[in-house]
Amino acid sequence: MSDRIKNQFNLDGKVAIVTGASKGIGESIARGLAEYGAKVVVSSRKQDAVDAVAESFKKDGLEATGIACHVGYEDQLKNLVEATVKQYGGVDILINNAAINPIFGPIVEADGEMFDKVMNVNVKACMLLANLCHPIMEKRGGGSVINIASVEGMKPSFGLGVYGISKTAVIMLTKNQAKEWGGAGIRSNVICPGLIQTKFSAALWKNEAILKQVETHLPSGRMAQPDEMAGLAVFLSSDASSYCTGGVYTADGGHMIAG
Repeated sequence: MSDRIKNQFNLDGKVAIVTGASKGIGESIARGLAEYGAKVVVSSRKQDAVDAVAESFKKDGLEATGIACHVGYEDQLKNLVEATVKQYGGVDILINNAAINPIFGPIVEADGEMFDKVMNVNVKACMLLANLCHPIMEKRGGGSVINIASVEGMKPSFGLGVYGISKTAVIMLTKNQAKEWGGAGIRSNVICPGLIQTKFSAALWKNEAILKQVETHLPSGRMAQPDEMAGLAVFLSSDASSYCTGGVYTADGGHMIAG
């Protein structure tokens, strides 16, 4: 029996960088890529945290290494890419997952400093890191960039305005990457998760009133777990999605179709 379609998901020999990968969605995506054969660079701000994740992968027979990087600093982004190339010889897959949301409240309470901080980490870093990977991917015949946005970038919610603005920008960044980089064989797609049970979103799901409202509102009737984002990321990283670029993929339990 032919495994022609099955083999399209094979990531053997591919090198992936995953930012914000010490926990939550990033860690789950990193593990998913590694389980499908990729050599994964687990990246986040603290070296001990990424080392712990990489070691847990290795114990399961997966290939991974931890490289610390605060994506808000350009010199650290350059070091991340250079260290990845030194370790594994190149980059084929980039998952821009690292993000911050330091403010929960109306946009009238947001000041310029806070706005700049959010945009720097959530948008600018995604652009700069992808730009650094672009020539490497081009030389290798192509690659896959996956930016992690949010349904907040597509449909506003109270209290998450600045975060939502940044994620809308990430969606447009993705579309521009796809349009400009297609000739180099580089695809760019964006995943927009809904409410996922992570430390990052704890302010929402630990609030019983908000959680109940979400569960009542969603067709799925529940929030998601981080592992439920990994399959889509594996698909978009692999040859199974070879004709997918510039796409906006929601994984939101039906949030975008709910009334």
